[in-house]
Amino acid sequence: MNKLIFANLLHRPVRSVISVLAVAIEVVMILSIVGIFMGMLNDQKQRTNGIGADVMVWPSNASAFNGVGAVSLPQIDADALRNLPHVIAVSPVIQHLTTNGNVEILFGIDYDTFNALKPFAFIEGGKFQGPNDVIVDSIIANDKLHVGQTINILDRPFRISGIVESGKGARKLVPLATMQEMIGTPRKVSLIYVKCDDPANADVVLKEIHSTPGFEQNTLMTIDSWLNEMTPSKIPGFNLALEVITSIAVIVGFLVIFQTMYTAVLERTREIGILKSMGASKFTIVAVLLRECSVLAIAGVIVGISLTYVVRSSLLHFFPTQHFEITAGWLLRGALIAFAGAIVGAIYPAWVAARKDPIEALAYE
Repeated sequence: MNKLIFANLLHRPVRSVISVLAVAIEVVMILSIVGIFMGMLNDQKQRTNGIGADVMVWPSNASAFNGVGAVSLPQIDADALRNLPHVIAVSPVIQHLTTNGNVEILFGIDYDTFNALKPFAFIEGGKFQGPNDVIVDSIIANDKLHVGQTINILDRPFRISGIVESGKGARKLVPLATMQEMIGTPRKVSLIYVKCDDPANADVVLKEIHSTPGFEQNTLMTIDSWLNEMTPSKIPGFNLALEVITSIAVIVGFLVIFQTMYTAVLERTREIGILKSMGASKFTIVAVLLRECSVLAIAGVIVGISLTYVVRSSLLHFFPTQHFEITAGWLLRGALIAFAGAIVGAIYPAWVAARKDPIEALAYE
């Protein structure tokens, strides 16, 4: 039977290859969308956690998602927060979302207060020397940019004053006053980062800020709480997008396998009649066709996982700032989804084959 199965697959090599590629594309679609989404999410969590703050303060109308809230928080509010007990550092920041060329979040920072949250780890250069300086991280630099070179940010040239290790907020940081001037928000910021004398006092500081006059309506959150909120189940649209992509991938794989197996049944009517006339049961016929489908599905899964790593390498080569995470859990889940979809697509054709009358099948031309 095993020889028969492989002989049938090799008899129509183009169709078999197309079936394998259909399953492979299904696996690539699932793993790629998950890898990109989870990579972006975990990268943002890592960089926010690396800032060194314990509490974040937004305007009352702001969202907890970076880059979404308006630049409407008075910068002077930072002075009031510095006088609170258990607070050792306060840094006002602008987070500006730009889609000019690619999607990224730029930081406008006051260097001294932002550095006080957690000191920068410079690989090359140092702090801002002028209003048109920029600090970039090692991923943006990518061994191609160096201190003294010029890059454009929001259609304005900036001199690189320093290159730092990645993981501290944005990948590009410019002076706060310069960012305020470029986007037309003088003395306004997106949020204020607060560092406590002890991370365990974050909730206490949260209550103190809420009880401070003028801060009753502000949106407040500890870094730990924010990190806990950054999960697929709590981000609007994340799971929906994942389910849509997965559903499309499963439908594609199902239809191709269904067509392949149904065509195979029609082409092998006489073969099925011979097997049944030799005493093969319905279960045997179904098992043979499902085993054929399993071989195609397993090959497709292996090819799909391999292609996913090719996609990942290509993406990181052309877009080094894009994180692409492939986890063992999603490798297994993607493989099982693709395999199950292929088997479901083969069940009906297999059942049609098993129900064929052996006399009619032997007479089939």
